[in-house]
Order: sequence, then structure tokens, then C-alpha cells
Amino acid sequence: MRLPTLPLLLIAALFAATPPLAAQLGGDPAVPALAPIVGPEESDMVRLVERFREDDGALRRRYDAPWSAEAGDRMTRFYAGWRDRLRELDFAALDAESRIDWVLLDYELRYRLSELERQAGLYAQTQPLVPFAEDLVALHEARRRMEPVDGREVAARLAAMPARIAAAREAAEAAVAKGGKDAPSPIVGMRAADAVDAIRGSLRRWYAFHAGYDPAFTWWVSDPYERVDRALEEYGGFLRRRVVGHAEGEDPPVVGDPIGAAGMEADLLHEMIPYSPAELIRLAERELAWSEAEMRKAAREMGYGEDWKAALEHVKTLHVEPGEQPALVIRLAEEAIAFVKERGLVTVPPLAEEVWRMEMLSPERQKVSPFFLGGEVFRVSYPTDEMEHADKLMSMRGNNEHFSRAVAHHELIPGHHLQGFMTDRYNSHRQLFRTPFWHEGNALYWEFRLWDLGFARGPEDRVGMLFWRMHRAARIIFSLSFHLERMTPQEAVDFLVERVGHERANAEAEVRRSFNGSYPPLYQAGYMLGGLQFRALHRDLVESGRMSEREFHDAILRGGPMPVEMVRARLTGQALERGHRPSWRFYGDLR
Repeated sequence: MRLPTLPLLLIAALFAATPPLAAQLGGDPAVPALAPIVGPEESDMVRLVERFREDDGALRRRYDAPWSAEAGDRMTRFYAGWRDRLRELDFAALDAESRIDWVLLDYELRYRLSELERQAGLYAQTQPLVPFAEDLVALHEARRRMEPVDGREVAARLAAMPARIAAAREAAEAAVAKGGKDAPSPIVGMRAADAVDAIRGSLRRWYAFHAGYDPAFTWWVSDPYERVDRALEEYGGFLRRRVVGHAEGEDPPVVGDPIGAAGMEADLLHEMIPYSPAELIRLAERELAWSEAEMRKAAREMGYGEDWKAALEHVKTLHVEPGEQPALVIRLAEEAIAFVKERGLVTVPPLAEEVWRMEMLSPERQKVSPFFLGGEVFRVSYPTDEMEHADKLMSMRGNNEHFSRAVAHHELIPGHHLQGFMTDRYNSHRQLFRTPFWHEGNALYWEFRLWDLGFARGPEDRVGMLFWRMHRAARIIFSLSFHLERMTPQEAVDFLVERVGHERANAEAEVRRSFNGSYPPLYQAGYMLGGLQFRALHRDLVESGRMSEREFHDAILRGGPMPVEMVRARLTGQALERGHRPSWRFYGDLR
């Protein structure tokens, strides 16, 4: 239907005379000025880094069979090829930002090649417990190559497999019963059990791809497959019970998989840390001793004399009632945000302040995460009504008001949430180089900074802040000692209880989290070591008057995640060389 012309003209005139909608509503502070965002990327290497990340992800998705020599060979060729191609670039012609990316990518490629060698060595140690693995993995790999499958032939191969699994079990049982140097260790047993679970999962996906869609395949293979699946399930359980020592009905023991001296050397090089493990442990002992001295000062103010552990016990009783922890978290988060904004320490975009959310951790999750977790979603640890009474009390004590106040800002703003918000928007390609020395170290650095700026309201707050400081120093000691095979997981638990004052259940959860394989070996050491690196950099650039607080902290966040030595190079304008080796001894001489 044709509309009258005059009303349309009147409507157009009306809109032309009306201010923009945003102006009518008072504007939206979450919408930034756009002109600074428009323009070329800071680094000419952005597309190259993104290309590597995408190609690497594509290959990892394609070669996804567990314990696969084929996958190892393919990824080795890929990483070695990228290193060769990287050297074809004219390094001298690159600008400063691009040189940083070149060095970071070269370090990443070298580390991934060393990791593949390490994985091959682990497989060789574990293979005697899973001698059948390659034949089952080959089925998955053939599917990935999209090869046709012969149901009769595959059924025959699978039909023989339960006997091979039974033979492996008998050999393992005999070795355990005999004991001595030939007996498989709990570490190798856990690795083998995990391999069995992974192979079982890939076999399940292989079978589901063909079953039903190929009637002949299902006719031949269904029964042999079910027998193999059952045999793998039983063998994995046997390994955990008999070799690892996981008693039925109990939480699994903390076993871990130490990387040894060679692995530690490779990991420290990747993080650009020029200190030896022994030097880092000495560093941690110094930091722990400083914190203990400060604890005694706070204890004297609280009327406990030199008995800082008694003062710590008192602080643990200052927790909110069940159900009140979310309200406490909101108050603590708002305090920290107001503190950094009022002092102009760092830019807090209004949208970052608006979008954070809160969730509660389940009782099961609290077994490995007994304290807060952060980011855009703040995850709160506190007891639920289904937990055992003793666990409820320990959870409340371990998440008391003063412990919580000391780390709410670590998890949210100016810590992990602000980090994630900024690194998603500035130099996001550098998330490939993400490291705990940057994201955990920077969040821990803020604990240092707020301590120096008087964030603590009294001795109870200082006890809460010092507890975490001691905890992070202890993490360096127990994690490095474990991976050098100088401390067992149980000794690490005892160390946290006796030296730091942890609740035992929380100490067990901390050690389980550290060594269950979900975190890299140096992750726990990265908190304090990274924090000390950022503190040294603050001293060099801010306390010297070369940068303001806001300029310094904004530049760190906008530069993207990377080893802190590269943050230093970026902020100081250091001229990098192609063969860069870590040299920044940020804590002085520890030899």
C-alpha cells in the first residue's frame, strides 16, 4: 500500500531536529572513543602469529589420537618448519613490537619441540604397562585418514585384544608383587591409567562413527568392541587400585608427575627466568622469612606476642555466617575497585566494572579449588549444607573475611578480570604466549602494591595479606622441590600446614590442584616470581619517575601477556637480538 508522502516528510524532519538517542539518554560510558582504536596493528607480526595459532589448532584437532607417534612426528615437523621459516624473516628490518613477537614465537616453538621430546620419553617409560596401546590408537588414526574399514578384519583384531590386556595386567600384578626396581611406580601407574582412559575414549568415538551407519560393521564388531571396552575399564581400575594405591571409596591419592632437572631447565628457559631452581628456592625462603617477621609484628599488635600462629588462628574465626559470603564478596570487590580508581593507579573501563558476575563453587570443585577463582566470573568457595561438618568449618575458616579481602582484588579488579578484559581488546594475538608469570604474577603484584599503599585497615587485614604472601612463597618451594623429586605430595601438604598455617583439607586441595596435571609444572611458582618481576619493573620505571602509576599499569595490560622479561624489553625500549637469552636477574644475586 502506498503511504502518504506528507507524513513521511514530517517524520524525517522530526528526526532531523531531534538530538541523537544516546545524547537524550545521557550517553553510555561503556562505549569508548573510537578514533584511537581505528588504525594499523602495533606489530607487523600479528597476522603471522595468528596464522600459526590457527594452523596449530587445526593440526591438533586433526591429530588428536592419544599416545600417538604419528601425531608426535607430524607436530615435530610443523614446529621445526615454522622455526626454519621464522629465520627467513629479516629480523633487523622489524620494528620493536615485531621483534618482541619474533622472539616470543621462537621461544614458543623451541619449547613445544622440547615438550614433544619429553612426551615421547614419558611414553617410552609407560609403554610396558600398555603394550597394546598402539594397535588400538591405530584404529582412531585410520578413521582420521578416512580409510575404509573392514568389519570382519577389525573384529578379529579386537577379539584378540582382551587376552592381551589380561596379559598386561598379569605382568603388572607380578611386578608389583615382586617389588624392587622393576615394580611400576605410582607415577607411571597413574600415567598408564590415564592413557588407558584416553585410549578407551578414542575407541568409543571410533566405534560410534561406524556403528549403525554401516550394518556390516555393527554385525561384526559390536560384541568384540564391548568386550575390549569392558577390559579397558577394568584394567584402568586395576592400575589405579593396585599400582597407584587408590582405595575404593576414597579420594584419589595425589601422585603427580615430576618433570625432573632437565624438564625444569626447559621450562625456566621458556619463562625467560635466568635463575636456577636452587636459587629460586633460596629466594622463596627469604620471602617467607620476611613474611614471618611481619606476621610477628601483627601478632604483637593483636596481643599475641610473638605467637603469629595464634594470631592467625584468631583471624580464621572472623568469617561470615553460611549464606552471607556472596554479600561479603560484593563489598570486598567494591572496596578494591574504589581503591585503585581513587588513586589513579590503572584505567578501569566502565564496561569491565559492569559485566563481572558471581557463581558458587560446588563441593566437588572445592576439593581442588578451596579458595576463590576469578576473571569475568568470580567463583566463590564456601561450605554447602551437604558437606561434612569438619569440612564446612575448614572452608569457612579458610575463606574468612580477612583472607578474602586480601585476594578479592587478585581475582577481579585490578587482577584477573581486568587482565582478561584488556587482553581481549589489546594485542590479543599475544594470548598465544600466555604465561602464569604474567597473569598470576601481575595479580600477585597487585597484592604487593596494595600492601605498600596501605590497603590493610589493621593487623587482622595484614595477617590475611601475609598469609597469602607466605602461601605464594611456599608454592615456589614445594612445587620446585616436588618436580626435582626432593619432596613428596604428602610432605608438601605437611609443609603448608606447619609452615604457612593452612587448614589440612585446604592444604590437600592445594597440593592436589598443583599436581593433578591440570596446571603446568611452573604454574604455582609463577605467582610470586612473576609478582617480584613486576615489582622490580615498577621500581625501575615508576619509582624512578620515568612513568606514572597509570601509564605503567595500562602499558602492561595493553601490551598483552608474555614472559615478564619481554614486558621489560617493551617498556624500556630494549634492543632485542635474534638469539635473545634471558639475563634479567630481577631479585639480585642469589648464588
